[in-house]
Amino acid sequence: MPVTNDEIAERLREIYQLMQLAGENRFRAIAFDRAAQTIESLNEDINEYIENDTLTDIKGIGDSIASDISSYADTGEIEVLESLRERIPAGVIKWLNISGLGPKNIAKIHKELGISELDELKAACEDGRVASLDGLGKKSAEKIVKSIEWMQQFDERCRLDEALEIARPVFDFMKDQEGVEAIEVAGSLRRSKETIGDVDILIGADEKYITDLFDAFVDHELVVEVLGRGDTKSSIRTKDGRQVDLRIVKPDQFPAALMYFTGSKEHNVVLRQRARKRGLSLNEYGLFELDEEGSTDFDKPIDYSSEEDIYQKLELHFVPPELREDRGEIDFFESNKTMDLVENDDIRGVIHAHSTWSDGKFSIQEMAEACIERGYEYLGLTDHSQTAAYAGGLTVDEIKQQWEEIDQLNEQFEAEGTAFRIFKGIESDILSDGSLDYEDELLAQFDFVIASVHNGLDMSREKMMTRFRNAIKNPYTRIVGHPTGRLLLRRDGSDLDMNELIELAAEHNTAIEINASPYRLDLDWRHGNKAKEVGLLSSINPDAHSKDGIDDIPYGVRIARKAKFEKDRILNTKSAEEIEAWFKNREV
Repeated sequence: MPVTNDEIAERLREIYQLMQLAGENRFRAIAFDRAAQTIESLNEDINEYIENDTLTDIKGIGDSIASDISSYADTGEIEVLESLRERIPAGVIKWLNISGLGPKNIAKIHKELGISELDELKAACEDGRVASLDGLGKKSAEKIVKSIEWMQQFDERCRLDEALEIARPVFDFMKDQEGVEAIEVAGSLRRSKETIGDVDILIGADEKYITDLFDAFVDHELVVEVLGRGDTKSSIRTKDGRQVDLRIVKPDQFPAALMYFTGSKEHNVVLRQRARKRGLSLNEYGLFELDEEGSTDFDKPIDYSSEEDIYQKLELHFVPPELREDRGEIDFFESNKTMDLVENDDIRGVIHAHSTWSDGKFSIQEMAEACIERGYEYLGLTDHSQTAAYAGGLTVDEIKQQWEEIDQLNEQFEAEGTAFRIFKGIESDILSDGSLDYEDELLAQFDFVIASVHNGLDMSREKMMTRFRNAIKNPYTRIVGHPTGRLLLRRDGSDLDMNELIELAAEHNTAIEINASPYRLDLDWRHGNKAKEVGLLSSINPDAHSKDGIDDIPYGVRIARKAKFEKDRILNTKSAEEIEAWFKNREV
């Protein structure tokens, strides 16, 4: 039976997690994780490789994993996965998120106490059974209970905007402390992942300042619990239930440490392998020569002053942090100095915003004035269409009244000498058969149409793909809105073949938005390679329902950069005249 790329990636990642808990060889487990990531970002259909027996042509897929994938396609099972499932209950996997409880101790607790659920673990910690196990003890049990309570109160991960809100005050506080020579946010937040686990902050400072810096960090007003304190790292829990880790290194180690703790682990592995091929060793302490035995010679450091220097020593141009995911960036920056990634200052207009005509909180004029205050040149207003009655969707008569108001406002701006334009748009629901929400005669009179799905998100892949295909092929659809419909950490998106939809949209000169709401960030950045391959256009849209919502655009810029979108492929980097011409040009 045909399988999907995401389905295969999910099975391989499950093997990786279960191998960790079973205490299997670490490097063998990591191979499954890397294979999952590779297939997840594959531009082609995995079934083509299965049918042609060419799975090993995919980088990182060896004979053994290729055999596992083929077995799953043929039988729906992978022998190693079935064996692991029999040994490790599903509930135990959740224990990996418990602070301070590694796979080794998880396996010990599960085996010796015969428990597998989070509530059972909490009870075993409270009644002394966990404390009685070798290598654990009372303090470990107390720490596990605290972590479980936090997990039950807060999600294990938080959205990008939440992580930034946590990191910003701590960062601003620490950067002004005496002795701080360099400071950066690291980890997945620096790489602009859509959801974040722990917040990582790195400081470069001389040893004499370390004690005072850690004192300041753990005494910050946001701290409710000190999770750990050592010579080079301290961890705290904030009032929001999030963990923040601070690491302090010597100033001359800072660039290498920043590179290492930014990650991703996959990117770092490639860099370390690249260093070894050049007779060097790269780690969090620096760049060093290898000795005759192939070990790191710490007495022979290689001079550098920045991350750029280290990349140069590895015969690479600087790789922006957002791209460090081992998804083709190494090959690109071997021969290219830069990738012309979109920046916040490139955005010239706001597309996809709502007013009080539907479910927005402010009038059209108030939304337009908010855009002007922020320096934008136009507003593409897109209230909901009639099917979205729950969101105040507009009837035909209301649309015509709204158009009159927009015409009056545009005339008012022109009379006042304000160079600003409001475009007449609509966020049309994509109906169950893929048609749009109004008759063609009315659709033709909008400046542009964003076509979005708001109901029936759990349709089968076959039906949902037909729905989107029809919408993209509709000549009045200029932009597809939040394609998967996901809400981060709250619900999954629809089951779609995004590679096919990206190809189809590019073929029909239709954009797929990057919805900048931190609850969505959809189009997912993982589809960036495919989008770049086919030249897909996008628009970084705030989906603003208030004036403050306009300020979500930078989150979308982060995701666009991570998805390798250059300025030229983002519609709202165009002037009002240029975007108007694009709206009108429905020809492929």
